[in-house]
Order: sequence, then C-alpha cells, then structure tokens
Amino acid sequence: MRRVVPVPLIDPFARRVKDLRISVTDRCNFRCTYCMPAEGMHWLPRAELLTYEELARIAAVAVERFGFEGIRITGGEPLVRAHLVRLVELLAPLGVDLALTTNGVKLPELAHDLRAAGLRRVNVSLDSLRRERFLALTRRDELDRTLAGIDAALEAGIDPVKINAVVIRGVNDDEVVDLAAFGRDRGVGVRFIEFMPLDADDHWDMSQVVPAAEILDAIHSTFPLDGWPRPALGAHPGVEPAERFTYRDGRGDVGVIASVTEPFCDHCDRIRVTAEGRLRTCLFAVDEHDLRAVMRAGRGLAEPDLDDRLADAMAAAVGTKWAGHRIGQSDFVRPERSMSQIGG
Repeated sequence: MRRVVPVPLIDPFARRVKDLRISVTDRCNFRCTYCMPAEGMHWLPRAELLTYEELARIAAVAVERFGFEGIRITGGEPLVRAHLVRLVELLAPLGVDLALTTNGVKLPELAHDLRAAGLRRVNVSLDSLRRERFLALTRRDELDRTLAGIDAALEAGIDPVKINAVVIRGVNDDEVVDLAAFGRDRGVGVRFIEFMPLDADDHWDMSQVVPAAEILDAIHSTFPLDGWPRPALGAHPGVEPAERFTYRDGRGDVGVIASVTEPFCDHCDRIRVTAEGRLRTCLFAVDEHDLRAVMRAGRGLAEPDLDDRLADAMAAAVGTKWAGHRIGQSDFVRPERSMSQIGG
C-alpha cells in the first residue's frame, strides 16, 4: 500500500481546515426549544444514513490525506444510534483528538464502554439546573439523568468532561453563575454559548442573545477570572471556538463561545458531515456537498480509487468555504436545516 504524505487543506481565506464534525443521526431523545420543534420532525430513513464504516472512511481520508487533528461525534443525539461504541472503535486508531457531544442521558450505561473504545473527551449539554426550567427547555424531564451522565463520564475516566450551556435572554441567563459554580464543584469546564439562529421554530431574535462579555462579567463578579475584564473577545490566537479563562483561585476554567457578538470565523478550522453524508463547510452554510454519492458509486467501499475521489470532493468543497456567516447583518441567510439536522 502506497503511503500518502498528508497535505494541509487550505481554504480560500488561507485558513487550514483540520477539525471534522461527524453527525451520526438527526434523531434526539430531547426536543430542545432552540434546536427542534416539539412535534412534526421527519426523520431520515435508515438507508440514507451513512454506515459507521462509511463515516470512518471519510474520517480516515481527512486524517491521512489532509492531516486533520480532531474528530467530534455529534447528532441529533449521537447516543440514540445503536452501537455507537463501534464507531469510536473504528475512529480511535486514527490517533487524533476524539470527542463526543451529547445530552448525557445515556452516558450512565455507555460511558465506560466509550472510554474503553478510545473516546478522549465529552461535552454534555446542560442549560439549566432547575427541574421545571430544564423541562421547559428540553421538553423532557431528564435533569437527573443528565447529571448522572456527567458523573458517569467522570467516573469512567473521560478527561476532560465539559458542559455546554446555551444562554438565552429571559430564559436562563439568571443561571450563569449557578452553572459556573456547578462546574467548579464538579471539576468540569463550562462553555457558555451565545444563542444562535438555528432554532427549528425560527423565533430567534438578536434581543435574545446574551453577549459573552456580559456572561463573563457576571461570573467574574462572583468568581474572579484571570485576564478579565479586557477590551474585547475574539483575540485568542488558537482555533478553538471557546475563549477560555481560568479562575483566579485555580479551580478550573470557564469558556464562552461568542458566535454572534464576536464571531471567530477568521480562524475557523472545521467542516461538518451530516448523518446522510452531506459535507458543510460552515454551521450556517446554505450549500452542501454530497459525499454519500461519492461513497456509494460503483463498488462502494471496495472501489479502488474511493479515497482519491473522497479527497477530491472534500478539497473541492473546502474551496468554496466562505469568509464568515454574517449573523446580524442584513445579508445573513438562515440555513434551511435546524441544528439537530446539521450536527453541532
């Protein structure tokens, strides 16, 4: 077998793309208000979903041909797809940073197996610590299971475990400090995310966005942060979307993802593949590139030049990657899909 030396995948704005987000399903056991409607979702037929072997083949091309360094498994809720541990087993030998985003409900049963299969890190979505509010946001009474999932991940030795919290004005913005305190007590990082226009009901409005700077001010007033306040966000040199600050007393850190008020598009390094194999160069992209058609042409996974064709298709797609999403601008175009259909 000939060895291919990885060639960095560079987009039209000189950004190196090296992070792959893989959605394994559009289904979810929650119905979060900012992500899915309460009813009426039309799920993808099973035959349209990429198999784990197909997803792993795309990931292998990304790593071996282009030197990708990180892979994150998303959904929908990825743990509702059967035998997800098998996908982790297929991806772990690639030797990259392998992560999972989940609502945590199924982690009590799966955390140890996922860790044994090679999962390195996990982010658990948790937008409220109050039972009635959690129920209103997720439309499911599963707060205890989500909290148990966080504990299970920690007990299984997954490291780091982080919490993702979407902050919405007038909904849960009064819990920012409580969530930060929860993270400090549990030894997990909390990542506060600005509310983005990907809600299935299309009710998003800029007035509902709590700016990251306001979030950090609230936390800093109770738990002082190193390096805060400072003039502006978005100045960190890395490509991680979260801007992180350590607590002055040394008890962990907190992060903010300011996708709306301080977008980090100028150093974006990621692409996404939906559960049915559509490559998206941005979370807010309006165009998609069909990798499933490439994958299933001819002899499928046995096609001799499949890796070459996948690499060509991925490079061509990245060649269309735009400068940024332009949320809040007059020319912003909202994607037709909701978050659960795209993959986070």
